[in-house]
Amino acid sequence: MSYKIVVDSCGELPENLKKDSHFESVPLEIFVDEYHIVDDETFDQGDFLKKVKESPNSPKSTCPSPERYMEAYSSEASHVYAVTLSSKLSGSYNSAELGKSLYIEEKGEKQIHVFDSKSASVGQTLIAMKIQECEEAGMSFEEVIDTVDAYIAGQNTYFVLETLETLRKNGRLSNLKAFVASALNIKPVMGSTEEGEICQLDQARGMNKALDKMIHVMMEKVQDCEQKILAIAHCNCPQRAKAIAEKVRSLASFKDIFVVDTAGISSMYANDGGIIMVV
Repeated sequence: MSYKIVVDSCGELPENLKKDSHFESVPLEIFVDEYHIVDDETFDQGDFLKKVKESPNSPKSTCPSPERYMEAYSSEASHVYAVTLSSKLSGSYNSAELGKSLYIEEKGEKQIHVFDSKSASVGQTLIAMKIQECEEAGMSFEEVIDTVDAYIAGQNTYFVLETLETLRKNGRLSNLKAFVASALNIKPVMGSTEEGEICQLDQARGMNKALDKMIHVMMEKVQDCEQKILAIAHCNCPQRAKAIAEKVRSLASFKDIFVVDTAGISSMYANDGGIIMVV
């Protein structure tokens, strides 16, 4: 059967998936003071990071409308799946569900399922890839949902940020904690809870030590590396991401490791120099 996978733009699609007709990216939008930015192929990361650095205010984002999701669901595919940014971080999941209801109300029944990634960025990408793997293996719609739900439950997200300013500005970190961390050059190793909320896993003084600790935390948690894909997203720091990938390869034999640059929403959270790692 034919299928379609809709991913909100927080999930970075590698070039091969951007060219794959089974995939569609639905953009969120970002506002930095009076500037309006659509998170699609027009996104200019360098210009965005400059505007964020110059602004005293936190960048804000809006999720795709239910109507935009309904439009994405309107294809000849018999199975349609959506993968959204964690419902604990964005309204994208609720919007995707409303889009499903609108589609069924206006156009009739169709097999559409919305996955709450409980992650972000390349966590969403890996989920989308898992959906395609299941579809290409000939699984039924229900089997795909069950398999991918289990995959999401076992997925782990890790990240280290060069600066905590965006988290401070948007209220996810107290001013005092951000100030102390900055003054002492402390870099928290962050992750996601089972529900998809942000949590602190560890910390270290200095970026390199924090990245090493992030790898250590990941390696302690991961099992059956040979059967898993590790995804790394970086915000404007390709050499840092490459070094992490090489270090991981020296420690374990993953099925595959791929690296992408963050798009708009992930760049907003990660900020300049941030690293996200999902397995």
